[in-house]
Amino acid sequence: MVWTVDGYDEGKSLILSYLAKDKEEGYPGNLQLKVAYTLTDDNSLVVDYHATTDKATPVNVTQHTYFNLKGEGEGTILDHELMLNAKKYTPVDEGLIPTGEMRQVEYTPFDFRKMRSIGSMLNNSNEQLNTASGYDHCFVIDNSSIDDDIIAHLHHPDSGRSFTLQSNAPGLQLYTSNYLDDSISGKDEIRFRKMQAVCLEPQQFPNAPNETSFPSTVITPDEVYQHRIVFKFNQDE
Repeated sequence: MVWTVDGYDEGKSLILSYLAKDKEEGYPGNLQLKVAYTLTDDNSLVVDYHATTDKATPVNVTQHTYFNLKGEGEGTILDHELMLNAKKYTPVDEGLIPTGEMRQVEYTPFDFRKMRSIGSMLNNSNEQLNTASGYDHCFVIDNSSIDDDIIAHLHHPDSGRSFTLQSNAPGLQLYTSNYLDDSISGKDEIRFRKMQAVCLEPQQFPNAPNETSFPSTVITPDEVYQHRIVFKFNQDE
């Protein structure tokens, strides 16, 4: 998939577009996608998605960015502290597909409503953690809004680096790079391994087209898909 550069403001913003043609990857409709990346003066990265279609079609796009606030090759993210504004999450089956259930996080390893380390309960004998070999689950965000509500907060105590996350999406996928297997290397030829990065992906619920209990991801020709994600980066004093 090759995107077209529609606009570029050095050091501030980048606008990309892509036309997914009718029946591409089996999806109906010509889907016109745009994404804008903007750096702000308050150390935020703002990501804006925009999509239109000429036929009803499901749309669910997000950022699959891998984070390690220690730095590349500096170890796992198990000591990173995480807060998620979510009382429920979506359990998965053996194929890691959400079942349609929204399960309470209370009294489970999925309770990140208060800051705690990602690795603090990974050794828990939990069926869902065993199925996914770690965290690879979508959380049901409470009162998702792009205004002032923080839906997630990631912090590394030793370095003091952190970021907060805002989004207007109803869900957030937490993935602890369970399937990085040393086969991919980074810019300094450092091999990427399991648990060496974490992804926080605001999005619609996976498998929504097949689960009536989930919000619909289908847009029609008279609708506009809009999704905003804001990463605000900080450094402890």
